[in-house]
Amino acid sequence: HTIRDEKDPLSLQAIPTGGLEMYFDPLIKGKVGKKLLLRSPRNSIETENIIVQKEDGADVHLTINHILQAICEEEIEKGVKRVNGKGGFVVMMDPLNGHILALAQYPFFDPQDYKSYYNSIEKLEHTSIKAIAEAYEPGSTMKPITAAIALMANEELKAQKKPPLFNPQEFMPCKEGNFPGRGPLKDVSLHHYLNLHLAIQKSSNIYMARLAERIVQRLGAKWYRDKLTDIFGFGSKTGIEMNYETPGFVPSLTKKYSNGQLQWSTPTPFSLAMGYNIMASPIQMVRAYALFANGGYFVEPTLVKKIVKKGVQQETILVDHCQNAKTKPVIKKEIIEEIKKSLKYATKPGGCAALADVPGFTEGGKSSTTEKIIDGIYSKKVHISTFIGMVPMSHPRFVMMVVIDEPESKYIPGLGTTHFGGKCSAPVFSQIAKKGLNYLGEKNDDPYGYPKGDSRCDLQKADWVKENLELQELYRKWN
Repeated sequence: HTIRDEKDPLSLQAIPTGGLEMYFDPLIKGKVGKKLLLRSPRNSIETENIIVQKEDGADVHLTINHILQAICEEEIEKGVKRVNGKGGFVVMMDPLNGHILALAQYPFFDPQDYKSYYNSIEKLEHTSIKAIAEAYEPGSTMKPITAAIALMANEELKAQKKPPLFNPQEFMPCKEGNFPGRGPLKDVSLHHYLNLHLAIQKSSNIYMARLAERIVQRLGAKWYRDKLTDIFGFGSKTGIEMNYETPGFVPSLTKKYSNGQLQWSTPTPFSLAMGYNIMASPIQMVRAYALFANGGYFVEPTLVKKIVKKGVQQETILVDHCQNAKTKPVIKKEIIEEIKKSLKYATKPGGCAALADVPGFTEGGKSSTTEKIIDGIYSKKVHISTFIGMVPMSHPRFVMMVVIDEPESKYIPGLGTTHFGGKCSAPVFSQIAKKGLNYLGEKNDDPYGYPKGDSRCDLQKADWVKENLELQELYRKWN
């Protein structure tokens, strides 16, 4: 938090200007009391006559775990410096109750020297928590969400006694990326045919655009948009306890941009399918992925575990977020399991985020490399690179998103091009997850899943090795 130099003339307390201190100021500042004071030229005597009873402020108990926070801060600093990036941040959340366990950002902000930040154009951007205050185009991390909506479309069409939208196991042509209203789409690598699991593992733009095309053709644009907003929560604030949270942006079916063009046009669904033409904050993305981690339950991210007001006789709990969320699931279990399988494939050999692998544990997630808009156009040289995942997959202790802003694009033999999310953000996820799970005392759920050469490695027993080999064989057969 930050404060002004001058103090409140009534309470003589510092005046907060940001952070949780400002958000909860009415609760934590308390009330000033008044006593009757008798005074003579030589002495002053306090009496028992209390005119106004003083009230202590409430105590705010945060969800942040200081050990996990320290781990995240250490690793995001290393990750940004490793690829000579502009900056980066990490969000870690418990998917069962929405507790934010860590919220790290680099370059760091020093509250004790806040004046130097507010008086510097270069340092000013470090004064806000970007994971909450800023929205960006999520890119390929949106693809599992597109896939989930397509599977929900299957359920909707089944209820209407109509043929399904698609079969997740069917091979879909992905060589040509021609769609109405826009230029041809391309994938990073050429794929002839893909199914759902391969499309997420290989991060296919064309496959996801074909799903979106079918959704709009069969169920309409409104149905598609409603799933983004009503099920996954995009386009609205999460309600986290910060004054400057961004709602993000989902294009409207009826509104226009300032230049007079409709926000939603023919090619819009194809862009949405691969995470463009939509703006989301990392907090919103973590909330969306929590649906996959917790079995389809919608949770509200929070930085507050509880707020307690201490009275003379007893304590009063003003806010209590200690319990896990108990709501009705908004996504069917079968759909969740299908998406979780795809996320596991993405972090295995052949996937775009194999460097997110957490030795000894089952993990899953999705990487993204998004072109930033510079001077009104998408830049081929400036990117924001991310990875979002969960671990362990059998019972995720946390969902975590790692974002690196403007990583250097450099080819390293044996690694690849460094600016891709799977190359710069995924390894940070792996390191934080490994250290975090060790701190939490989590038992290995993949005791044979270690790199080759490690004495604990057994590829015959390790999780998801057989399934991934079968998927890679299918890919070679089709392509």
